[in-house]
Amino acid sequence: MEPRFEQTGFFSRLFNMSFTEFITIRIISILYGLAILASGVFAIVFLISGFSVGVGRGLLYLILSPVVFLLSVIGARIWCEMVVAMVRTAENTGQLVAQGKTP
Repeated sequence: MEPRFEQTGFFSRLFNMSFTEFITIRIISILYGLAILASGVFAIVFLISGFSVGVGRGLLYLILSPVVFLLSVIGARIWCEMVVAMVRTAENTGQLVAQGKTP
């Protein structure tokens, strides 16, 4: 049995005011990619700001910027995984209710 959310288009799910269908699973990889891009931009700005203050601080930020990048990407990944887990739980619970089973 196909879930209902697979049978409708993206825009019909996007503008579904009853929130019975989820779009999160389809767009989470885009959001994760944007988070990686934003983390990279932040790390570069962090590095440039260090060198704009002085060479000593620039060298320190040169060491810290990859750490900041990795921590922010790890945080974004954990956030995305938590969101996907919640949405899949909601989808599976909805399917169980539709089948007449208790969660």
